[in-house]
Amino acid sequence: MKAAHMSATAPITPSPSGWNLDHSYARLPAMLHEHLEPTPVKEPRMVVFNHALAQSLGLNGPALAEQPAIFAGNELPDGASPLAQAYAGHQYGHFTGLGDGRAILLGEQITPTGERYDVQLKGSGPTPFSRRGDGRAALGPMLREYIISEAMHALGIPTTRSLAVVTTGEKVFRQESQPGAVLTRIAASHIRVGTFEWAAAHGDKPALQALADYTLQRHYPELATAATSYLALLEAVMERQARLIAQWQCVGFIHGVMNTDNVALSGETIDYGPCAFMDAFDPATVFSSIDRQGRYAYGNQPKIAQWNLARLAEALLPLLHVDEKQAVEIANKAIENFKTTFEGYWLSGMRAKLGLFTEEAEDRALIESLLIWMHEHKADFTNTFRSLGTTSNSMLCDDPAFTAWHAQWQARLKRQPHSVDEVQQRMRAHNPAVIPRNHKVEEALAAAAESGDLSVMQRLLAVLSKPYDASEVPLEYSTPSGLAPGAYQTFCGT
Repeated sequence: MKAAHMSATAPITPSPSGWNLDHSYARLPAMLHEHLEPTPVKEPRMVVFNHALAQSLGLNGPALAEQPAIFAGNELPDGASPLAQAYAGHQYGHFTGLGDGRAILLGEQITPTGERYDVQLKGSGPTPFSRRGDGRAALGPMLREYIISEAMHALGIPTTRSLAVVTTGEKVFRQESQPGAVLTRIAASHIRVGTFEWAAAHGDKPALQALADYTLQRHYPELATAATSYLALLEAVMERQARLIAQWQCVGFIHGVMNTDNVALSGETIDYGPCAFMDAFDPATVFSSIDRQGRYAYGNQPKIAQWNLARLAEALLPLLHVDEKQAVEIANKAIENFKTTFEGYWLSGMRAKLGLFTEEAEDRALIESLLIWMHEHKADFTNTFRSLGTTSNSMLCDDPAFTAWHAQWQARLKRQPHSVDEVQQRMRAHNPAVIPRNHKVEEALAAAAESGDLSVMQRLLAVLSKPYDASEVPLEYSTPSGLAPGAYQTFCGT
């Protein structure tokens, strides 16, 4: 996570537990939030607590790990002023009003180094935006978010993180009865493309401008005084999203539900619902049970990101120029740059995965020919790249097509002034030895939810915390499940 240094309006005295909460978002126009408190639960019990994250936030982890009531919403941390955020969103391409239907922002923790992070309870009860939902969450999906977000953090990919998961002593009903849970999410902020869509849809230009100014100050302060600051905001968000999606593509991550309300302007990965990592390489891979048309398939993620950013540009039109036609031209020109920006980050990431330090015009063709071979042979995405960096000049297989590609790659490596050791070191640093394999995640979730056995998840988390260290990876964690393509599904959990 990368948070902005944004001054509080008044000095804050940390509590004995380390809480140092400010409420800058609450000072935005009232249309952007609703103040309310979490709904207490029957019997809160701590399931998992992130001590390393707590320490980085300036919190007293040992003390807070013994206070599950705070992370269930039964008690409020010192200085909390809870609210639910309002936002809209394009869900599978269709616009709708949304908002925090089961989440409440407790405040913004100011760390000892002056950084600001949202502290949000997810599954904390109904809000004015619940849309007839119960506002609750099940244990399995909350633990999935904990596992995957921590894995993404270890991979070096910008992400929200999870501070704690508690059970509630109550049941929630989805496809079946499941243990209820509340997750505490830490984010640079929860400002979304959908937040801007909400303000724009209400035709409230002052609120839209206040939100844009706030976002600039919080995440892009260096751009706040630019003559065209709102265009600069759009371009900066586009840049971060291009980099983020390229990082997803380079590790085979599939978000699963890239609606505009799940796009954070901070550039973090947010809302781990039906997400998963790809085993056998296939651009058409979809895991989400509700994505029946493949809108958010792995290969579609870059163009969907551009589509989502176009919705942000539409919301910002009143701030880009007083003349609507000129505003549209400015927005279109900015959004058109996304493809080039993304491809630059993607090429850079893929070059690193192949041990390339220099750039050549034919690198794209070299990369794409490998991906085509991987697709045709159902090769495992993670293990193929990792093996390339650990087998020196030996072949992964004796397939003639691969042999020809391998010879081209070796010739390309020889055209750069770097040793074999340097190449392999670069590849090991950019090709994880382990990802959250879907069957291992499911094993951990089942053990925790069905029998209360957390040891399976703890072992998985320990392995995922060092994804680039092959010496720390037991074989069972790097072995694909063997499931046929399409046999594994994930569910949203709402």
